[in-house]
Amino acid sequence: MSVLRIGWLTGVVLGILWSFVLTFALAVIVAFGAGVEVRPDPLWTLLFGALYGSAGTAPKRAPWVMILFGAVLMGAMGGIGRGPITGSETVPQALLPIANGVLGAALLGSMLLFMKDVSVGRVTRHVWEAAVIRFLTGIGYIVFTAVVAIPFYVMVMTSLKNQSELMQNPLDFSIDLSQGWHLFDSYYELLTAFNFGTYLWTSFYVSVLTVLITLLFSVPGAYAVARLRFAGRTTFSRSILLIYMVPMIVLALPIYIAFSMTGLRNTIFGIVIIYPVTTIPVSLYMLQGYFRGLPAEVEEAGLMDGLTRLQVIWKITLPLSLPALASVALYVFMIAWNEFLLAFMLLDDPSKFTLTRGVAMLNSSEIPRQHLMAGAVIATVPIMVLFLGLEKFMTRGLTAGAVKG
Repeated sequence: MSVLRIGWLTGVVLGILWSFVLTFALAVIVAFGAGVEVRPDPLWTLLFGALYGSAGTAPKRAPWVMILFGAVLMGAMGGIGRGPITGSETVPQALLPIANGVLGAALLGSMLLFMKDVSVGRVTRHVWEAAVIRFLTGIGYIVFTAVVAIPFYVMVMTSLKNQSELMQNPLDFSIDLSQGWHLFDSYYELLTAFNFGTYLWTSFYVSVLTVLITLLFSVPGAYAVARLRFAGRTTFSRSILLIYMVPMIVLALPIYIAFSMTGLRNTIFGIVIIYPVTTIPVSLYMLQGYFRGLPAEVEEAGLMDGLTRLQVIWKITLPLSLPALASVALYVFMIAWNEFLLAFMLLDDPSKFTLTRGVAMLNSSEIPRQHLMAGAVIATVPIMVLFLGLEKFMTRGLTAGAVKG
């Protein structure tokens, strides 16, 4: 295993930077989770970051002993009201030692992990870049997780509140488990009084129909571009995505006028017509790259055996393209499920709202804030679960199309 060699000063700098990242992240987590005011202390954060950064470059290390030492030291500092994470007098007495102890263990443990293949010495530019890239990767994980997780956490916790709790302390994101099933009163009211069950069903079948129509047009179109020879084929292939150069907000008014004149506005049929218009171009682009990567000899063998071109597509091409079809179907379903602008512009009848349109309806001063957050959770969780469950198929299909195309 290769050993990176970095300077002692480099370890100190990385330790300080990493200390600030972890301290701010943990302080935010504690503040949101406990509903109390805690804050990072820049001076102690800098001191402990420099200490643990230099410890990470030590030539002889006993990781578990050092991690335990870091946790005890920072926990003790928190116990006397000092340390990277501090708070006001209203903070529970045991919270700061625990928070600082966890931070000490996490900080020193991660520094030892970053520096596991590091020794002190002169470094070249390439070694320095490798150490910085490894460090920035860790920062990226923290920042990305915070950007995604914190808003979702606030949304879920707010949806479990009642009106009196929100009025007393709108920044308290802890929950009272003694309420039992009453925690979910907002969800029950949305599904019963606000018709969100119908919105869920409408969004589901509109998204499914959008997927079917998109594949019905994009599969033969992509196959024709990838396999057949015709005039303008290259131009068509290169101009498929030109529609995305025009922002949808620019097309909104013409679409609204056209749908109003034809009687398609405020109808589910109109939504099912317009959604595939926004998804077929990208589906064509994704599938043509995958079709080009399939061996043409297999299809030629089918033609020589007496199959028609349509039979070749149905019996040979499509079975070989299942990963790409699955990824395109998932991508189109997510677009249709999350689409808001067209639904907001074309639908006025609450009985025909999609889920995103229904959530927008909750953004009113007359409707409790927890109902809006509960609606956002209902709109987010199903598509999140679907994506996480099928993400590997989507990645496989997209990668195959990109590489082979």
